[in-house]
Amino acid sequence: MRLFLSCLLFLATFHVFSQEKTVVENAPKVKIDSLYREDQFYFGITYNSLRDTPKGFSRGKIATGFSGGFLRDMPLNTRRNVAIASGFGLAYNNYNQNVAVSGSSEVPIYTVMTTDYSKNKFSQLLVEVPLEFRWRTSTYEAHKFWRIYGGLKCSYLVYDKSVFNSGTSNTVITGNKDFNKLTYGAYISSGYNTLNVYAYYGLNPIFKSAKTSTENLAMKSFNFGIIFYIL
Repeated sequence: MRLFLSCLLFLATFHVFSQEKTVVENAPKVKIDSLYREDQFYFGITYNSLRDTPKGFSRGKIATGFSGGFLRDMPLNTRRNVAIASGFGLAYNNYNQNVAVSGSSEVPIYTVMTTDYSKNKFSQLLVEVPLEFRWRTSTYEAHKFWRIYGGLKCSYLVYDKSVFNSGTSNTVITGNKDFNKLTYGAYISSGYNTLNVYAYYGLNPIFKSAKTSTENLAMKSFNFGIIFYIL
C-alpha cells in the first residue's frame, strides 16, 4: 500500500511540472521592432491647371503631367509611423490654354487669343526635390496601410517647349528666358496601400518676367491627380 501511494504521488507531481512547461512554451513571443523604413519609389499622373490667370484666359484640351522618383524615409518615433522623407524625382507637365507664345526664345511675345487657332500649349521638364512630413498606420509586418503625406517641393526647370499653331503658321520655342528656373509649392497625398490622391499648389509664378500687352503674367500651377507608392 505504501508503495502504491508513493507512485501515485510521484505521477501527480510529474503531471503538474509537465503542465507548467507546456504553458511556458505556448506563451506569446514578444515582437521586436525591425527598424524598417518606408523607402519608396513613386509615380504620379496629374491633371494640370493654372490659377492667377490673365483676363480672357481659357483652358484648352485636358493637360496632363507625369512624375516619378525615389523618397528616403526617416522615422521620428519608436513605432515608426511618423517620419520625414526627402528624395529626388523628375516631372513632365503640359499646359493647354489660350496664351500664345510667339516671337523667339530671347524676345517672346505673349498674346491672349480670342480668335480660333489650331493648337497652343507649353510643356516643362523639371527636376524635383520634395521634403515631406509623413503619418501612416503601417507596421514592419504589414505594408498595406492608410497614409497622409504632405510637404514642400522645389522644382528646377531643365527643358521647356512652347507650341503655337494658328492654323496657317506654326511657332515652336524652346529655352524661353521668361520661365522661372526655380519654382516651389506645397503638396499633399492621402490614401490606402499603393493608390493615393494627390494635389500640388504652386506658391510662385511659372513666369518671372512675362507680360501681355496689358498685364503681367503671374500664373501658378495647381495640379491634382493620383500617385502610386511602391516599396
